[in-house]
Amino acid sequence: MTFTYDFLVPLVVVLPLIGAGLTVVTGRHTRIQRYISGTTLGAVVVISGVMLYATDQIRVLGVRVGNWPASQGIVLVVDRLAALMLVVSTVVTLAVMLYSSGQGRRSDDEDEQDGGAPLPIFHPTLLVLSAGVSTTFVSGDLFHLYVGFEMLLFASFVLLTLGGTQERVRAGVNYVIVNLLSSLVFLSAIGFVYAATGTVNLARLANRIPELPESTQLMLQTMLLLGFAIKAAVFPMSGWLPDSYPTAPAPVTAVFAGLLTKVGIYSLIRVQTLLFPGDRLHTLLMWAALLTMVVGILGAVAQDDIKRILSFTLVSHIGYMLFGLAVGNTTGLGASIYYVVHHITIQTTLFLVTGLVELKRGTTSISKLGGIIVTAPLLSLLFFVPAMNLSGIPPLSGFIGKVGLLQAGAELGTPLAYTLLAGSALTSLLTLYAMSRVWSRAFWRAPIEDYETPRLAPLTPGVILPTVMLVVFGLSLTVFGGPLYEIADRAAISLLERTPYMATVLGPGGR
Repeated sequence: MTFTYDFLVPLVVVLPLIGAGLTVVTGRHTRIQRYISGTTLGAVVVISGVMLYATDQIRVLGVRVGNWPASQGIVLVVDRLAALMLVVSTVVTLAVMLYSSGQGRRSDDEDEQDGGAPLPIFHPTLLVLSAGVSTTFVSGDLFHLYVGFEMLLFASFVLLTLGGTQERVRAGVNYVIVNLLSSLVFLSAIGFVYAATGTVNLARLANRIPELPESTQLMLQTMLLLGFAIKAAVFPMSGWLPDSYPTAPAPVTAVFAGLLTKVGIYSLIRVQTLLFPGDRLHTLLMWAALLTMVVGILGAVAQDDIKRILSFTLVSHIGYMLFGLAVGNTTGLGASIYYVVHHITIQTTLFLVTGLVELKRGTTSISKLGGIIVTAPLLSLLFFVPAMNLSGIPPLSGFIGKVGLLQAGAELGTPLAYTLLAGSALTSLLTLYAMSRVWSRAFWRAPIEDYETPRLAPLTPGVILPTVMLVVFGLSLTVFGGPLYEIADRAAISLLERTPYMATVLGPGGR
């Protein structure tokens, strides 16, 4: 009897939801909540790793929930792309949970001012967020994908407004309004898709959409891409992000920066490759990638606060991920997948380190910081490594991903592709400038004499070790860059072939 891995697919959603329920029941016991969250996320990391092996070496995994036919029920599907996203998203969520718990160790039963970890609502909400992220990655139909987005929206609003300060509530309201708008666009698109094809199953849509008139296909594609582009913070729909993320507690900002926009990018990749293969709208996507990169990084170099600088670089590097999808060849798509894995890890790490800076010095304004390399050399090293990685310094993973994207643009060889190459090179140089500016002013120069550092508790191993864990995980993307890049390339080939995904859902032949 051949062992099957398909039964693992629902667990990445079910386990976090069960854990969320248990943490609600144990809300008065913070230590028990931490154990439940850690055990749950650790189990999901292991399951995701096993599914990555299975999808890369054996086949695409699929489950029909309730054993309903694909045309009538919910289908969960995990291929190489989904498995990669599950692994990296759960690893960073686990690191953020450990970081938050480390902040709470100083007062096990009292609310923290900034970390939010001991608040009874934090752990169940984080687990619901994890379940929502996993739902979007394994969904085999558009409506179930919409459900995952709404789980994210609910959980992220709660996390964003932890503490209930006026600034956080204002940012949370702005965030919700923008995401409700994108959800409205997405839900309307689902309605139009169903009206035109009679299904929302992704595999069946891959067969039916090509049979529609060209104008109908263009309308459906535009609406779906617009809804996902707002969630991914693609220019010009990116203005909400720098105002929303920096106000949240450091662990919340980290998990937001690492995951939420990448869910939009994942959806763009999935829909564009599976439902709308070909070069339709690729020119528009290339312009969007170029403007997202350049406008985002120009915003970053104009900022004086580390959180806002990182928020604008987050917007900017969304353009890199869109770059490979817009180019549309195997090289570009593989490079985009690798870069998404890299960026989730590195961006989360940088926001966690920024949280350590705030815990250590009471501010993240670079005009008030200085001398950190003398007072906290380990903290300085923890910032320097991912900052250089984000900038694309050889031979780190950021450099590997950018070289792959440049190669994809050169293979395309059009004037717009070369313009995109120039924009990506400029963005990389300005990213290096922004990170070097933070390093030289906040870490390297002498302390600011007229700024009195408030008395703060020393950093504990509970917050340092999870950050070190993510830094090491980020370096492993370089050490094992070759095998990981090969998996990303194979994922790109499968996405462009479409047959493995469709055959898993619809049977041999994929029809």
